[in-house]
Amino acid sequence: MSNCAIVGINWGDEGKGRMVDLVTEQYDVVVRYQGGNNAGHTVINEYGKFALHLLPSGIFRKDVVNVLGNGVVIDCEHLWKEIEDLQKAGIEITPENFKISDRATLVFPYHRDLDALEEARLKDRAYGSTKRGIAPVYSDKYQKKTIQAGELLYPEYLKGRLAGILEWKNLTIENVYHAKPYSLEDMFAWVMEYGSRLAPFICDAGAFLRQAEAQGKNILFEAQLGALRDLDFGIYPYTSSSNSIAAYAPVGAGIPGSRVDEVLGVVKAYSTCVGEGPFTCEWFGEEAEKLREAGGEYGAATGRPRRVGPLDLVATRYGVQLQGATNIALTKMDILSYLDKIPVCTHYDIDGTLTESFPFPALLDRAKPVYEYLPGWKCDISGVRKYEDLPQAARDYVEYVERAIGCRIGYVSVGAERDAIMTR
Repeated sequence: MSNCAIVGINWGDEGKGRMVDLVTEQYDVVVRYQGGNNAGHTVINEYGKFALHLLPSGIFRKDVVNVLGNGVVIDCEHLWKEIEDLQKAGIEITPENFKISDRATLVFPYHRDLDALEEARLKDRAYGSTKRGIAPVYSDKYQKKTIQAGELLYPEYLKGRLAGILEWKNLTIENVYHAKPYSLEDMFAWVMEYGSRLAPFICDAGAFLRQAEAQGKNILFEAQLGALRDLDFGIYPYTSSSNSIAAYAPVGAGIPGSRVDEVLGVVKAYSTCVGEGPFTCEWFGEEAEKLREAGGEYGAATGRPRRVGPLDLVATRYGVQLQGATNIALTKMDILSYLDKIPVCTHYDIDGTLTESFPFPALLDRAKPVYEYLPGWKCDISGVRKYEDLPQAARDYVEYVERAIGCRIGYVSVGAERDAIMTR
């Protein structure tokens, strides 16, 4: 038995979904262990192109069981529509290959609205939320004011708890945001309409995973977003509301006594970021537009243009350390083929002092990137399938990054398709 976590090293959108889809043939179970539908994992395979927001990326493998762990927050309406879309494309989703932890937290419509109301209140100080209700529901979870997925199996119990929660929640909605309160009848009808469809998938996921381990099965943990969006160690407060680091994977999956044997960190060959917050290597204007268009850099969940720039080695090295990465997948190498010279950020200049260490968030607005330029390869590499067939300049780039971040790069991706990748 071997457990592995696939995690993002940077700000998210590194290409984790395509890596999960690729390596799941080696695993029996794939578990999403944190986050909600506020980010998307894009997968391209024989069924088509998909942006998964809640379903684990192993859902396309027929013999793999996919689990949403207790650390995930679930919008029942969104999840059901995602299931329907995949079923229409010929993907089989049954209680045998898809399971929802009974301890996962449910996102309600009032969480979505509170997210939008708070962003509107903040105006130009907004965090760049996806407005999917993620921050409000995690906040409620830690105040013990949420509904767990298992409560869908006990409707009368759920209704009683929801009544008390709404009484409390409406105080904020009406008196802080001066918005219309929610009725118990509407919210109960909503959760039963979509939740009842999900009821067959709800189970004690922890017990299932412990049994899988006892049977010697291999478990793959799938993260959402990246290390720099981690609630505790990221660019706070411009983070997600959960822990995206590999160390949290067994806890968020439901098997806190288990360990992660391998950590595959995913790094994009250049930097991208969706949402607000410090982004030291950001490009602007025509330079940014060329890179954005070349890479198709628009958010899978929101469609927002991603902020782009050169590879930030300072941030990447920090992400590798946070994740405890044992192997790296470098994605989207083919996008850099148009550049004559390829910049990489080797240091930050903070008030005249150079540093290779990622600083405390309060200092990031004062950080300026210091670049080194590597030769470009100026040819299309998207059809290359063997590492030794890459141009020398492309191999030099990979090996330079490998040395700089202190972790072996075992995979190099040159396209979104399942086979557009090289193993070193």
